[in-house]
Amino acid sequence: MITLLSFVGAIALLVVFHEYGHYWVARRCGVKVLRFSLGFGRVIYQKKFAHSDTEWVISAIPLGGYVKMLDEREGEVGPEELNQAFNRKPVLQRMAIVVAGPVANFLLAIVLYWLLFMHGLPGLKPVLGEVPTGTPASMAQLHEGETIVSIDGAATPTWQELHWRLLTLALKQGVVKVEALSDQGTTVYHSLNMGGLVARDLDGAFMDKLGLHLYQPVILPVIGKLTEGGVAQLAGFNEGDRVLRADGLPVPGWGALVEVVRSHPGQGIAIDVQRGAQVLSLTVTPQIVVESGKQVGKIGAAPKVDKALFDAMMVEVSHTPGHAFIHALEKTWDTSVISLKMLGKMVLGEVSLKNISGPITIADYAGQSAHIGWVAYLGFLALISISLGVLNLLPVPLLDGGHLLYYVAELVKGSPVSEQAWETGQKIGIALLGTLMVFAVYNDINRLISG
Repeated sequence: MITLLSFVGAIALLVVFHEYGHYWVARRCGVKVLRFSLGFGRVIYQKKFAHSDTEWVISAIPLGGYVKMLDEREGEVGPEELNQAFNRKPVLQRMAIVVAGPVANFLLAIVLYWLLFMHGLPGLKPVLGEVPTGTPASMAQLHEGETIVSIDGAATPTWQELHWRLLTLALKQGVVKVEALSDQGTTVYHSLNMGGLVARDLDGAFMDKLGLHLYQPVILPVIGKLTEGGVAQLAGFNEGDRVLRADGLPVPGWGALVEVVRSHPGQGIAIDVQRGAQVLSLTVTPQIVVESGKQVGKIGAAPKVDKALFDAMMVEVSHTPGHAFIHALEKTWDTSVISLKMLGKMVLGEVSLKNISGPITIADYAGQSAHIGWVAYLGFLALISISLGVLNLLPVPLLDGGHLLYYVAELVKGSPVSEQAWETGQKIGIALLGTLMVFAVYNDINRLISG
């Protein structure tokens, strides 16, 4: 229910802002607006206010909305209202009305990010974990325990910001300057070569290819919780047991135990545990679980975690109103640019179409962010608002960007585009958007099936 409500709430807010952008500018340009609809299809609620020509409605399908304006191409217009018809307005006014929707989405994102940056965003300290030999990070002399301070002069107060900065630079394939603090507290500089990255690396964990991993506090191999009726409990394990060896191998940390268990699905494993003053030998057969098409083992046990260790890795970053606004502008701009770059790479076949998400994935993310808290949810709303703005500015007929393309052509040739060109464009737009939706829904379903 939280997922459903958070998804519907997100769509409603984003659509209302988008369509109100069209509505507000249309009214300022003297265009008569006949209907403002939240949703498509059958009208389930309608209201017309006194001294207003606009009918405000809620429709049955809550996956969008529209603003219907007086237009001679969509119906007969009386002589007394011709001056209020959209198609009679100067081309620059029509362009302003069309672009106002996406601009409203960008403005919403800026406001949301501004509020978040002023309030403070929680994050993980950008402390490096193990740096694998032979990776670009290793060749740049980066070491475990170093804290990344900035990338090319841009501050990276959190691991999330570090990831974002490197992502925005990944496709440039150049050398970036890394400022860091050693574990002794001295400032050190590195030159990280990102030339080995290709577009397809962005489909997965490109940070792994660079050799950059977040430092993880050592989790001792002590069982903190057992799944009721799970294979570990049935095999005789107790909470508080410390694992010494698994399959004959020493277990220095919880990760080593996980590796052994996952690599033995359906196979018996001998595990030695210390319980008080006793050392016991137990045998457990991991349950077979399919993850991303691969069989792995699980025993239904979780570690005992020292919360203080992980709390020490957290940091909250906030800014003054002025700096927060600047950061909000930068974040909105950077997100828009990288979204366009990724779309371009998809068109060229350099980035997988698996990165396209549809309503099911958006609903899932809406629910997850709502469960985390209002800060995460507002961040999700800002990101989706930017995506909606970018998508609508694409030069595809049916979208706002397609209409802008027609009006630019009108400016160049000095007369409106022919009706035949409009109709042909509509058909192309329907085909393109239909294909995009098929890919998006397919990816959504595939994610649900594969986990």
